[in-house]
Amino acid sequence: MSPWKSAFIGVVIVFGLILLPSAFYVVRETDQVIITEFGKPKGAPIATPGLHFKVPWVQEVNRIEKRRLEWDGRPTEMPTKDKTYLVVDAFARWRVSDAETYFLRLRDERTAQSRLDDIIGGEIRNVVASHELIEIVRSDKDRVPVRDLVATNGFTRSVAWPPIRTGRLALEKQVLESAAPKLKVFGIELLNVQFTRINYNDAVVQSIYQRMISERQQIAERFRSEGQGEAARILGDREKELASIESEAYRKVQAIRGEADAKASEIYARAYGVSPRAPELFRFLKTLDTLQKVADENTSVILTTENEVFRMLKDPRP
Repeated sequence: MSPWKSAFIGVVIVFGLILLPSAFYVVRETDQVIITEFGKPKGAPIATPGLHFKVPWVQEVNRIEKRRLEWDGRPTEMPTKDKTYLVVDAFARWRVSDAETYFLRLRDERTAQSRLDDIIGGEIRNVVASHELIEIVRSDKDRVPVRDLVATNGFTRSVAWPPIRTGRLALEKQVLESAAPKLKVFGIELLNVQFTRINYNDAVVQSIYQRMISERQQIAERFRSEGQGEAARILGDREKELASIESEAYRKVQAIRGEADAKASEIYARAYGVSPRAPELFRFLKTLDTLQKVADENTSVILTTENEVFRMLKDPRP
């Protein structure tokens, strides 16, 4: 073989080794591929997994994700219908339904995420602004809000909960239904939208905490006032019962004293009737008792001569 032929074969082999890697490409199961020629799509999107051929250097492979993708929105502050500012955090699931349209209008996933931020974020803001706070907090309209158990016992004020007409699940569905047609023109199918978290902003949180503290203080004051009223009632019953017991005891004491005085009078009467001298003995003993109580060694007593005590001191004989 001549040197020229050997050199030509060598050049062909080298050239083939360079071209082969750029002439074939692999489509994975998770991808769909759009072939562009000088920046313009060439043919229909390729979604069949396997080895495929393209024109080297002229055609370029553009891979588009075929699986479901995630959109995670940034927490955004927005007002409700009743002028309550909330910080709403939401997420969504989407996929590329029309690869050619998606590629022509968006090109890549980063641009798609930016478009999702604008459309889904705007629809969430519109839905939140057109509904009241309780519609966003409650999951559905059939769920009855839990009341404070203290209110059922009459210790707190009665709270009239406003009726729930839609609920958060229905609001998420509204966002999905309004945003899906706007994303379809970009070749995107919006699968679902959900609220991750709903919270008050920092300025509102402090006022809410203060209102909660004030309400709990009112409940505590009502507990105290009712406790004081109950204590006053118990003390009143106690005083009433004590007075009743004391009056009954006084009545019994007086009855016993009366019976004792009657018994003593009866004994005295019997004692007086024992002999004719018994009254004089009794009068003598009572006089001695009186002298013992009113007189001591330092007592000066002035008596008339007609006084019975003077007579007994002078001559105790009858």
